[in-house]
Amino acid sequence: MWKQAIEDALQKTKVNIERFGDQFPHVSENDIYHLNPNTDWTDGFWSGILWLGYQYTGDKVFQEAAQRTVASFKQRLENNVGLGHHDIGFLYSLSSKAQWILEKDENAKQLTLQAADVLMKRWRPKGQYIQAWGPEGDEKNGGRIIIDCLLNLPLLYWAYEQTGDSKYKDVAVIHADLSRRYLVRGDDSSYHTFYFDQETGEPLHGGTHQGYSDGSTWTRGQAWGIYGFALSYHYTKNPLYLETAKRLARYFFERLPEDDVVYWDFNAPVNDETKRDSSASAIASAGALEILEHLSGDDPDRAFLENGVQRSMAGLVKSYATIGKPDAQGFLERGSYSVRGGAAPDDYVIWGDYYYLEALLRLEKGFKGYWYE
Repeated sequence: MWKQAIEDALQKTKVNIERFGDQFPHVSENDIYHLNPNTDWTDGFWSGILWLGYQYTGDKVFQEAAQRTVASFKQRLENNVGLGHHDIGFLYSLSSKAQWILEKDENAKQLTLQAADVLMKRWRPKGQYIQAWGPEGDEKNGGRIIIDCLLNLPLLYWAYEQTGDSKYKDVAVIHADLSRRYLVRGDDSSYHTFYFDQETGEPLHGGTHQGYSDGSTWTRGQAWGIYGFALSYHYTKNPLYLETAKRLARYFFERLPEDDVVYWDFNAPVNDETKRDSSASAIASAGALEILEHLSGDDPDRAFLENGVQRSMAGLVKSYATIGKPDAQGFLERGSYSVRGGAAPDDYVIWGDYYYLEALLRLEKGFKGYWYE
């Protein structure tokens, strides 16, 4: 089942290379991907799909297309285009770092280290956190962290490994600890976002940007937490991160609906109109597979997590994948960007496509993605 799904996704990707040209897909409208000239926070996912395609097939069509995206990311960094946020890890881990991992291209390594320095500019020493959005001192966002940032931290851990400069790891660990303390709730659910006093770092309150309510559990945020804490464990071997990842994953998989693909928020009222988020299920599956890399064969959580991954991925392939639809631009239907904001609430989303393919390749080939070497 996994192999067929991989082959289908990569066939679509070959068509998309021609279709997209030098543009980058973001989210869809009427089943057509919106494209941008490498200006959005999501553009690394297209690059990551291309590198996965090359790694799986060895086909130069994927390799050359992926290399072109890295050249675009080099230009983007040199011109400082759309980098005023914390999603630098999403952009450069899956583009230039992927090239370094696969090809050991020295220029790609240097570009990725420069990207890590860009992310370090988001560090706020007074508050001791990485600011998610907006300029320093911003009235609305100056004290805000969001759970998505956990997937940007691997860029910093990796930069520490490459340079030996502890500043990168120190910032990543402080932010991961802060996220664990304030974004993860006592019942193993999660806040999407949390606010701190910009001057003192005093914790203020949790909230949401894309979830159903401030106190609800946005499913994609929970998925970011699963994978993010698992990756922090990979780099640091701090057992608290692995424990947290397992707790978040158990919460997620215990709440799978009948067809095993989650709705957009665990607290949203469920009726015939309730939106799904297939991307959340894909991310959570990839994250749980990372957790399983670190568990012994007799770990009491292993069977539960394996079952959760199998159910989620089978649900995606069976009911949400565009297998058998050769003209489809995306791999997964019913992803949601922002149901709350009315932005692509039921569409293809490029990060969903990426994590779906990454999870499939982990299952079929043991590939790890490009979060670490």
